[in-house]
Amino acid sequence: MTILLLGSGGREHALAWKMLQSPLCTQLLVAPGNAGTAQIANNLSINPTDFAAVKKAVLDHQVQMVVVGPEDPLVAGIVNFFEEDAQLKHIPVIGPSALGAQLEGSKEFAKEFMVRHQIPTAAYQSFHADTVEQGCQFLETLTPPYVLKADGLAAGKGVLIVHDLVQAQNELRQMLVHAKFGPASAKVVIEEFLDGIELSCFVLTDGKNYQLLPTAKDYKRIGEADTGLNTGGMGAISPVPFADAAFMQKVEQQIVIPTVNGLFAEKINYKGFIFIGLINVGGNPKVIEYNVRMGDPETEVVIPRIENDLIEIFLATARQKLHEVQIKTNPKTAATVVVVSGGYPEDYQKGKVITGLEKVEDSLVFHAGTQEQNGQILSSGGRVLAVTSFGDSIQEATKKSYQNIAKLHFDTMYFRKDIGRDLLL
Repeated sequence: MTILLLGSGGREHALAWKMLQSPLCTQLLVAPGNAGTAQIANNLSINPTDFAAVKKAVLDHQVQMVVVGPEDPLVAGIVNFFEEDAQLKHIPVIGPSALGAQLEGSKEFAKEFMVRHQIPTAAYQSFHADTVEQGCQFLETLTPPYVLKADGLAAGKGVLIVHDLVQAQNELRQMLVHAKFGPASAKVVIEEFLDGIELSCFVLTDGKNYQLLPTAKDYKRIGEADTGLNTGGMGAISPVPFADAAFMQKVEQQIVIPTVNGLFAEKINYKGFIFIGLINVGGNPKVIEYNVRMGDPETEVVIPRIENDLIEIFLATARQKLHEVQIKTNPKTAATVVVVSGGYPEDYQKGKVITGLEKVEDSLVFHAGTQEQNGQILSSGGRVLAVTSFGDSIQEATKKSYQNIAKLHFDTMYFRKDIGRDLLL
């Protein structure tokens, strides 16, 4: 079958790599893709939120399935667009409806959903520009640090954790009154701070049934020892050592099942991934946030560990037969280290020539912000490459990734040297 994958990051390259292992996938189109996907599939120069262009490509290429990588087209309603179009409605789209996508598209919607279904999460209140001073007063009732979340999509950078009350009040004003994160911060959710260690739980649901995918832990801060600005993600480890069977049973019973049952009870059309950002607070899981797609760079460690045919899993999702699937997982540890452009997540330069890719051995290199030009691979984004390796331990897997990163070069390249180290303590 001909399949269209929407997106352009390391997540999409990893999904493309895995989907092409299926004999069911005879042609894979990626829109817009990157230099990595161009080497294994056919890139289409289409913006995933340009639904008219997506429709034309689907009809022109006789696409039989669409897999949505990033959140933007989901929040914008691409699933609804297909369902409501007579020429497209028979084509399965892996992803939630626009309403389901509000689990990520609106922090307030997600919080209200969790409260309705008794899903453990941090206490919170929401504020607008006209209630900014009430928000400042609410901050005074909390114990530091203070958590401020832009309600809308902010590319993974709309969450601030501030230790000083006055600074937190100033940041709240910057977000609400001065649009620090643009329209995304027209509304801000203030939460109590949860102290614990974070991890990501990944679920695939057909709207009624679900399957748990491997867990992962990602590293958001630009600096080692989790210092500096938030990024889209600097690396990931899977599985998470502290997420043992007893802890994951709590996750499944207290969070996953109420989430899937809540979607079904509210008649929310949801056939796709649920990425649940969790925190382990004294052995008990609480939800930090929902995302409505796979994470990046977590996809680069989770998907390579799945031994099933990914297209078969997607077809079962589309047909509401996920209960018939049994997920098989590679028991080895996977470690991804992300290589970024100097200056990221703030101003950075593009167009740097990347060398050494052909020297990588015994690791997977997933492209993120790359493009091909005149036979050369150039950097085109903040996060440029993700190097994934397997090992019998976190030490062995990360060592392989770092050994292969040493073979790569582009001007100003930067990476964290401590991915996974905190899990060894």
